[in-house]
Amino acid sequence: MTEPRPGRPSAEEIERLLVGQAPRFTRSEVAAEAGVPQELAERIWRALGFAQRADDAVAFTEADVSALRRVRGMIEGGLLDEPTVIRMARALGQTTARLAQWQAEIMMGTMLPDEPAEADVDAVLETAQILMPDFEHVLVHVWRHQLAAAGTRLLAIADVSDEPVPTRVPMAVGFADLVSFTRRARELDEKALARLVEGFEARASDVVATHGARLVKTLGDEVLFTAPTPAQAAAIALDLVETDELRVGLAYGPVVPMMGDVFGTTVNFAARLTAIAKAGTILVDPELAAGLDGHDGYVLHKIRRRPARGLGVVQPYVLRRSTS
Repeated sequence: MTEPRPGRPSAEEIERLLVGQAPRFTRSEVAAEAGVPQELAERIWRALGFAQRADDAVAFTEADVSALRRVRGMIEGGLLDEPTVIRMARALGQTTARLAQWQAEIMMGTMLPDEPAEADVDAVLETAQILMPDFEHVLVHVWRHQLAAAGTRLLAIADVSDEPVPTRVPMAVGFADLVSFTRRARELDEKALARLVEGFEARASDVVATHGARLVKTLGDEVLFTAPTPAQAAAIALDLVETDELRVGLAYGPVVPMMGDVFGTTVNFAARLTAIAKAGTILVDPELAAGLDGHDGYVLHKIRRRPARGLGVVQPYVLRRSTS
């Protein structure tokens, strides 16, 4: 482990400050205290993304014991089995790791000068400690709303499917891509590049949310979103290309939802159309074009067929906003 600079807090000090409890147990002791087999406890810690601890390392708190007891209660009550617990833990660990990293970067970037002194770092930690209760409350509040939205989407899909939890569901998929990102990345310094990417992601997130769709993931110069209907996806794409140097590909068809992501030929089709599209252009597949038939506000132009890697020759349509 890298030693902290003189005057800087150690990793142990930061963990104690933010976690709020001093460690009391080794990994075998925390499992025994919670009444959970050690092998299961260690699988949970790995799924959550926690580093492997030495056998004699005192690294676990009363809160860790309480968390394991809750897991034991879920399993013993027949609410969840062990494989489901591990999957849930992995989803929680991966999502909160990204969230925590993002929040820490925002705090450090906002509060620290270019050459921070010891007092500056201490001020960030003190502020974080003060904000922790409010962050925790807002986090749970937002998570409940997002869970309700996810449940509503799944119920809507189940209503039109023969399966209670469909493995393949019809939806619109869109990719929005920043044009000439590689060139622009070479021309910009680190801060300007960060502002470009964050601005693009923020704009995309706002537009997708406004239209009642879902931002699946961001990939720096590209975002992936899904929408229940072709019309919603088209509205998102048209709003995006109005304000940014973007190109967008849209496709409609069955997708496989898995681990918060989406997979399948429809996703690949949208990605290939994005790669074909020119700056400021939206390309859509025939299925999505057909889904817009009869909707006011959209104009579609069939263009020549193009080869698309892995999909053969495809028929794209250019989507524009109607001026009538």
